[in-house]
Amino acid sequence: QVQLVESGGGEVQAGGSLRLSCAASGRTFSSYGMGWFRQAPGKERECVAAINGNGARTYYPDSVKGRFTISRDNAKNTVYLRMNSLKPEDTAVYYCAAVRTYYYSSKSSDYDYWGQGTQVTVSS
Repeated sequence: QVQLVESGGGEVQAGGSLRLSCAASGRTFSSYGMGWFRQAPGKERECVAAINGNGARTYYPDSVKGRFTISRDNAKNTVYLRMNSLKPEDTAVYYCAAVRTYYYSSKSSDYDYWGQGTQVTVSS
């Protein structure tokens, strides 16, 4: 069992930056692929970044490529999402998720564990 706790959300003006953190329990963090997802009201949950177990491979959709950066510190059991040049359309609840495989996935249905979510609001 893995427990995930997100932090770092909040309100920021358009063009600003935020860094989300996700702390994971357990001793085998490096064996999990990790992802960040978001869900805005009335919209489906979407993957905004994913990373494999050793951090060597990452995934971003076009909507955030060049603005968001995912990273992980396996010694601290933590994954991060750095978000720059934020836009009002980035407003959503952001979730951290873990998949029981060394590789990552961009599909929410592949993930086994989820955090409680943290709200990110970008004002224009």
